Amino acid sequence: MVHVPRSIGPLVLVPGAVVLAGCASTEAAEVERVATSFEDTGGRAAERCDLLAPATRAALEDSGSAACADVVADLPLGGGTVESVEVWGGQAQVRLSGDTLFLTQTGSGWRITAAVCRPRAEAPYDCEVDGP
Repeated sequence: MVHVPRSIGPLVLVPGAVVLAGCASTEAAEVERVATSFEDTGGRAAERCDLLAPATRAALEDSGSAACADVVADLPLGGGTVESVEVWGGQAQVRLSGDTLFLTQTGSGWRITAAVCRPRAEAPYDCEVDGP
C-alpha cells in the first residue's frame, strides 16, 4: 500500500479532476456543434440525414415511407439558442429554445437519436424523430 501524506493528497487528485472536466467540456462542445448543425442546415436535408444515428435514420425512413431527405425536409424544427447541454457517457441532451435533441456517440462521432422533442409532464419526451 502506498502512503500519501494528507498535505499532498489533494494536489495529487486535483490534476485528474481538471483532466476529466476538460474531457467533459470537449464532449459538450462537440454535442452542441452537432445539434446546432442539425437545426441550422438551412434546408439542406441531406446534411441533416448525415447527422442522424443509423437506427434513427432507418426508423425515420420506415415511418415516413420515403427517403430520409424527403422526410427531414418536412420536419418542424424549432431551433433557437442553446439553453443547456448535458452529456452522460455516450449519451447527451441538448435543449434549445425551440427544440430538444438527444444524441449518442457512435464510431462516426455524435449523432442525433431524437429531435423535435417536447416534454410531457412526468412522461418521457414526445419526439417526431425517434430511433428504436
